[in-house]
Parts: sequence; structure tokens; C-alpha cells
Amino acid sequence: MQVRRRAALAAAILAVPALARAQGTWPDKPMRFVIGGSAGGVSDILVRILENRLRERLGQPLVLDPRPGAGGMVGAEAVARSPGDGYNFYINHIASHGIGPTLYKRLAFDPLKDLPGVARLAAMPNVLIVKGDSPLKSVADFVAYCRANPEKAVFASAGTGTSSHLSGVLLGLRIGIETTHVPYRGTAPSMAAVMNGEVLFAIDNAPASRQQVLAGMLRALAVSTAARASTMPELPSLQESGVPEFDVASWYGITAPAATPRPIVERMGAELVAALQGPALAQRYRDFGAEPMPLGPAEYDAFMRAEVAKWAPVVRASGATVD
Repeated sequence: MQVRRRAALAAAILAVPALARAQGTWPDKPMRFVIGGSAGGVSDILVRILENRLRERLGQPLVLDPRPGAGGMVGAEAVARSPGDGYNFYINHIASHGIGPTLYKRLAFDPLKDLPGVARLAAMPNVLIVKGDSPLKSVADFVAYCRANPEKAVFASAGTGTSSHLSGVLLGLRIGIETTHVPYRGTAPSMAAVMNGEVLFAIDNAPASRQQVLAGMLRALAVSTAARASTMPELPSLQESGVPEFDVASWYGITAPAATPRPIVERMGAELVAALQGPALAQRYRDFGAEPMPLGPAEYDAFMRAEVAKWAPVVRASGATVD
């Protein structure tokens, strides 16, 4: 009995430094935030807005590490394989943790299990856009035209498996036609395809088309979220315009390797949520076109599981898979 007590005491003593590091001295070096896209993209900008606040609160800088490719899965896998030491984080999104778990058939990791949530940051609506001089001036016009000419219901996306791809598929399902998908290598060329008349429409992140809409080269018909977006209240939602059960937002957050100590996850999550509840940072997000929607770790995990369940039947209906 005495031997067992001594062993237990020794184990407890050995655990103290690790716990202290997790709760007390963390962080004591720069933290790496991997971005599953290019520098200057949405993920990059959303984290850069938070950078100074996190540096002030945590006392260490952020090192932003762009790892574009495969709808964010290249960056996600890099972080999933990184040490769970509290210094590796991934800026995740709907493509990596909402659509990806169903779309990718041979992933070497499980996004939800191996990269659980730290905090949800924000969401932004997608916007249904057509060519600027199109005769289609409302969602009703658009739906009537597509039903009368289903062979012309062709849409562009930023790539297979993106929210712009699945939004186009979902729209066809909701209005009772089969839309035709044309994937492009990114948002810019997909916007150009609409402007050039190569396709009829696209449904993509609102900030991506804002300048072209203001210039009259594109026409925005509706936002994809169930309610109107605070960043563009003049646009109706697809749902209020008669498209049933359509509620799509491109959401973004922070995840970390599953082995990351829980006290670090909770601390980082609390810092992110508090930052986005502050009016100054929240307004900077809105100025960019994103609506702050902070959630802590447990709530974010539940949200992501619900998103996978929501998108799985749409992915299957699209027929899209990535081996």
C-alpha cells in the first residue's frame, strides 16, 4: 500500500510541470496559424484582424502559414499531424469541416476528430449573382427562367467541393431542376465567367463580387442566408424570395490538434470569443463583409457536426467525390 501511495505521489509531482505549462506559462513562443488558402484570402484577413488583440492578450505574435490546396485539406492535414502543444492552430471553414468530411473519400485524417474546434469566428453570406445586363432582375425572374430553360441553368464555382459549388447544387434541388456545374480555379475566374456570359450564375462569398456589383458588371439578386445580411440589408434572402429551406453561410473558425491540452483550448477559445464580442473588432469584420458569430469550443464542435449532417445529402446529390 505504501509503495502504491509513493508511486501515485510521484506521478502527481511529475504531472505538475506539464499542467503548469498548459495553464500558466503558455504561450512562451510564437504560435503558428495555418491558413488553408493563399495570403490575402478570407481566412488570412479574418485572422489578421484579430492578430494585435491576441498579441496583447497572450504576449506572443502569430505566425501565419499559408498552405493552399484541396479545398483547405492540405493545410488541415498539416496541422492535424502537428504536435498538440498549444502552438499549432488551423483556420478552418465550411469546406474543410462541413463539406469535406463527406466529399473526400480517402482522407488520411478525420477533420472533426483530429482537428476539433477552438472557436467559431464568423460567417458571411453567399450571394446569387448574374451578369450585370441580364434581363433577370429578381429571384422570381431567375427561377422562372431556369424552370423554362433548365439546360441553361449553368453555374460557376470556385472549385469542386466549395460552398459555391454546393450552393448551386442546393439551389437546383430547392427549385426542382438539375443545375449544371462548371468548376473554375478560384473565385476570381468564376466571377469572370458570369461577367463574360460563359455561365448563367454563381453563388459565392459576398465580398468576392462586391466591387463588380457596385460597378454594374454583376447583379446581385439575393443572399444565401435565411435572413437578410446586416452587411447588405438591401438584398432579400433566397428563402424570403420563395426558395424553401435555403440557408447557407460560409463560416470560419479556429481548430487545433486533438492532443492540445484542454486548458489551452479553453483559454484560446475564450480570448477569441471575447475579442469578437467587442464592438471595434466586430465592426472591422462587418466592414469586410463578415458577420461575427463567436462560439466556444464545445458549441463549435456541435455546430460543425450539424453542418456535416446538413451537407452530406447535398454532396451525395451532387455526385461529387474526391479520392
